[in-house]
Amino acid sequence: MHPPSVDAIARELAKSFTLPHAVLVHCAREAVRDAPQDAQGVAQDNALHFSQSLLTTVVNGTGVLLHTNLGRAPLAMTDSHRPTNLEFNLANGERGSRHSSISELFGQLLNVEDAIVVNNNAAAVMLVLAALAEGRDVAVSRGESVEIGGGFRIPDVMEQSGARLVDVGTTNRTRLRDYERAIDSRKNDIALLLKVHPSNFSIEGFTEQTTISELATLEVPVVADIGSGLLDNTAPWLQGYLDNVPSWIAHEPAARQAIADGADLITFSGDKLLGGPQCGVIAGRADLVAQCAAHPLMRALRPGGHTLLALQNVLLSYSARTVCSQIPFWSMATTPLQELATRAERLIAATGVGTSVALDSLIGAGSAPGSTIASHGISLAGDQRAALRRHATPVIARTVANTTYIDLRSVHPDDDSIIIDAVNSLK
Repeated sequence: MHPPSVDAIARELAKSFTLPHAVLVHCAREAVRDAPQDAQGVAQDNALHFSQSLLTTVVNGTGVLLHTNLGRAPLAMTDSHRPTNLEFNLANGERGSRHSSISELFGQLLNVEDAIVVNNNAAAVMLVLAALAEGRDVAVSRGESVEIGGGFRIPDVMEQSGARLVDVGTTNRTRLRDYERAIDSRKNDIALLLKVHPSNFSIEGFTEQTTISELATLEVPVVADIGSGLLDNTAPWLQGYLDNVPSWIAHEPAARQAIADGADLITFSGDKLLGGPQCGVIAGRADLVAQCAAHPLMRALRPGGHTLLALQNVLLSYSARTVCSQIPFWSMATTPLQELATRAERLIAATGVGTSVALDSLIGAGSAPGSTIASHGISLAGDQRAALRRHATPVIARTVANTTYIDLRSVHPDDDSIIIDAVNSLK
C-alpha cells in the first residue's frame, strides 16, 4: 500500500488555510509520517496548530485593558516603505542621536534634563545599575526586593548588573534611618538608593515606607523604578473627558511627581499606563543619563526605529492633549459606561443571543493592583472560549461558572462587527 500523496494533502489544506505552500507540505509530510491511516485529518490539525502559533491581531474581550499575554497596551502601527531619520540630523546633514526627539519630549512633559530609551523596563533597571553601581552597593528596602513577573527579580537583576544588593529595613517597615545606617556603615560602598514600585501586590496593615522626598535628603543618588509609566498623577489629559481623576490614577506612582520629589533618575515601562510600545525609559539628571547612554550595554539594549517612532507619536499626543482620542488604552479607560451598555444591546440585537451584563474591567500588567473600572458587556451560555479563539480574527473572552463574558471596555468599537460574526458562528 502506497503512502498518501503529500502534495495532494497539501493542495487540500490550501482550501482551508492561506499558509505558504511550503508550510502546508511540511504539515502534510509530518502527518504522513506519523499517522498514514489518517494523514488528511492529522495534517488539518497540524496546519491549524501552526496557524494558531503565529502572531496575529486579536479582539481582547477579557476586560483586562493592559493584558500582558496580548501585548499590554494596544497601539495602532503604521507601515511605510520609507526609512526614518533615526540617527540623521536633518538640520546639519550629519549623524545624529536616536534619542534626541524622545529626550526633548520627555523633558517638556516631565521637567527632566535628559532621557533615553531601551527595550523594556527590566533592561532600564539593569542598565542603570550596571552603569552607575557596578562593583558597588545599592540599598533597597526588603519590602521592595520583589519579583514583578516573568522571573524579573530585583536581586537577580542586581547580581547580573555587577552591583551588590544591600537590604535595608524589614518587609513591612523601612524608615529613613535604615538607609542612613546602610550609607554610614563601613562595610558598604553605597552608590545608589533604589526605590521599587511593587506593581502587582501591596502590603497592608502595620507598614511604613520611606518616600522619595525623604530619600532625596541623603547624599546618595536616588533611582525610582515607578514601573507602570504613568506620566502625571494629576492626569491633565483627562480634562474634558472625566469630571474627576480616578482614584487608581491618583494613587499610582507617577513620573513627574517622582522627579519633583527629588528622584535623580526614574525608570518605567512604555507599554503600560503610558499607552505606548514595549520599551523602558530612563529619565532624570543629564550626567547620570549620559553615563547610562555611554555604557557598552546600551547598544545591546537600545530599541529600533519603529519603537522610537511609535513612542514619539504617543508623547506628541500627550503634548497635544489628544491622548483620550488617539491612544487606545486611554480611549478604553475613559469610554462612558452608557456607551458600553448601548453597544452591548446592539450586539445582542444583531446576534439574537446573549445577555447584557454589568462587569468590572481591570487595568492589568501590574498597574494599579486591585483597582477596577465599571464596565458592560455580554454573556453567553457555556464555555465558548475555544470556539471564539478559532474565529478568523480570534476573540479572547473569559469564562466564570460555565458562562462566557465579553467585556466591551477592552474592545474597540470598530471590532464590534467581528464579535457579531464570531458569536453568530457559534450557532
